Amino acid sequence: MKSFVSFVSSGPGDPDLLTIKALKRIKSANVILYDDLSSGSILDLVGKKTDLISVGKRAGYKSPKQDEVSKLLVEYAKSGNRVVRLKSGDCSIFGRLEEEILALKKADIEYEIIPGVSSIFAAMAEAGISLTRRKESRKVQFITGHDLDGNFPKNLKNKSLSDKNTTTVVFMAKKNYSVLLNFLICEGLSKSTPAIVAVSVSKASQKIYKTTIEKAKDFLIKENVKNSPTLIIYGPLDISSIKYDENS
Repeated sequence: MKSFVSFVSSGPGDPDLLTIKALKRIKSANVILYDDLSSGSILDLVGKKTDLISVGKRAGYKSPKQDEVSKLLVEYAKSGNRVVRLKSGDCSIFGRLEEEILALKKADIEYEIIPGVSSIFAAMAEAGISLTRRKESRKVQFITGHDLDGNFPKNLKNKSLSDKNTTTVVFMAKKNYSVLLNFLICEGLSKSTPAIVAVSVSKASQKIYKTTIEKAKDFLIKENVKNSPTLIIYGPLDISSIKYDENS
């Protein structure tokens, strides 16, 4: 059997949001290397004879290094297994996909990428609003809230972040949000700019609140969402129909 790896996007956590193709790969795999955010009910779909290897990375916790994950991926693929690398959301968005692809290419191992529902799309669906607006927001930008050292990326600090006609989505938003907020205010973005805080999207503990960029900072502290995956979306959003606000 030729060495092969399927990079499977598991979505934000709700098994009903898996694509049919993703489900087929999960059920037929001999080995699944999965991230923390791809665990839970998603793994309930895995066959009893499938080997499950946790390779997740979480800020503040001891985690396998990326080189170790890539090495495992290559070793299992070369052993003739049907290997699935299970990544949360859509694996092409801030999922360290490129490093693992490079390792497979170096080892002459073929692969496929199966797209999935990103947490941002699930969040907006749960909020019941559009990510774009025909007149007010014709551009969307995705940014990460931290770099390899855990700090807010300095090279992201530019005028695009404070563009009043752009919807900005901040992945991994919690730790450095105060740094981003201070930059936005210094750049002239109104403190009352609409914002959404989306926590544990599509899971039982899901929380989606409407707020402002200023109040979002206090909300993150009050709700103690340290260990929960969190998105912050801000910009010219119509959040009036969202049921919960930061005081709920």
